[in-house]
Amino acid sequence: MNNSAYPIAKEKEIKFDWKFLFNELKPKGKWLTPFNIISIPIILLGIFLIVIRYWKGLGSITNLTQDVPWGLWIGFDVVTGVAFAGGAYVVTFMVYILNMKNYHSIVRVTVLNGFLAYAFYTGALLLDLGRPWHVINPMIGNSFGASSVLFLVAWHFVLYMLAELIEFSPAIAEWLGSQRAHKILSGMTIGAVIFGITLSTLHQSGLGALYLMAKDKIHPLWYSEFIPVLFLVSSIFAGLSMVIFEGTISHKVFFNRISDKNEKAQNGIIHGLSKICAVTMFAYLVLQFVVFIHGHNWSYLNTPMGYWFLVEMIGFVMIPMMLFFYSYRTANIFMIRLAAILTMIGVVMNRLNVTIVGFRWDAAVHYIPSWMEIIVTLAVIFTEIWIFRWVINRMPVLGDSPSWAKDNK
Repeated sequence: MNNSAYPIAKEKEIKFDWKFLFNELKPKGKWLTPFNIISIPIILLGIFLIVIRYWKGLGSITNLTQDVPWGLWIGFDVVTGVAFAGGAYVVTFMVYILNMKNYHSIVRVTVLNGFLAYAFYTGALLLDLGRPWHVINPMIGNSFGASSVLFLVAWHFVLYMLAELIEFSPAIAEWLGSQRAHKILSGMTIGAVIFGITLSTLHQSGLGALYLMAKDKIHPLWYSEFIPVLFLVSSIFAGLSMVIFEGTISHKVFFNRISDKNEKAQNGIIHGLSKICAVTMFAYLVLQFVVFIHGHNWSYLNTPMGYWFLVEMIGFVMIPMMLFFYSYRTANIFMIRLAAILTMIGVVMNRLNVTIVGFRWDAAVHYIPSWMEIIVTLAVIFTEIWIFRWVINRMPVLGDSPSWAKDNK
């Protein structure tokens, strides 16, 4: 294991060096990897399609209409992606508020994943706006309803991204070797965490609240006045399942960046997170059952949409919940990882059922995303992974901090 692989993290304060930054921008490792071979053409094609979208408008590459103005870029890139980014506020709450220090080793990588997710999904949101330059209206108060849910979500997004950047900034200071900046930024961490947790719980539910206005458009099996609560609760196990999945991949791909201490703690962390996932999924199932009974939705079960609803609830909520409970009691790490994957699939299904599948389900012509929308979505995801990989390979995210940084804490 390489515990101190950060060349700039020395014991004394050093000045910023453009030559150092230029060298850090250079690629490290092999170029001809399966991921690079697959991702580079998709990213380049995605950039080309984005240029066409801004040149000729949304209709040039999407199947969006006046009746269905929100499609894959909102349903998957934003609504689903933000749920998977929920691990950041859950883990920071556990570590900094509940003082569960055994999870401290995954804080930075989780916050990094959350920050990049919000940054790129905000970019995906810009793609869906007919006039993207108006995105600053909520910030400057230009003809934007302050009572709108979108107004709150927009401010929550911006402020939460700032909070996550502050939470991650000590790692950047360690990378640059700036002791003074590290001391200042480390002192701001706890305030940023509290602020970020508050914002995150608000906008996770706020995304669900956006669909309260679409009662006549969303299938009754997925619409209820409790959508904000369901979105918030599901973001907990969605985010932690992503932490388990991403942690598993990272420990295989970035094994040379992980310290011995963090490597040994990995299985214990996954084991602990499985319990939280199981409990929150049980709470989610109870809420769904209450909503189902309250909405008198029995008649919809014996329909194609009802069968699909049962597949979601039984196959990708109840079964992974039981796997989480079982694997926690037996300490079966493989089963925990399997449950996390099933949970992630279930979250994707739920968000797409609310935003696409169950939206205008009775329309004569149903929205189906074009192949170009799918390529752009893949390009966004692959670009995020490229930047994630760049940061992990250069900054102290998975490994130990330099000794001088530990003294500043």
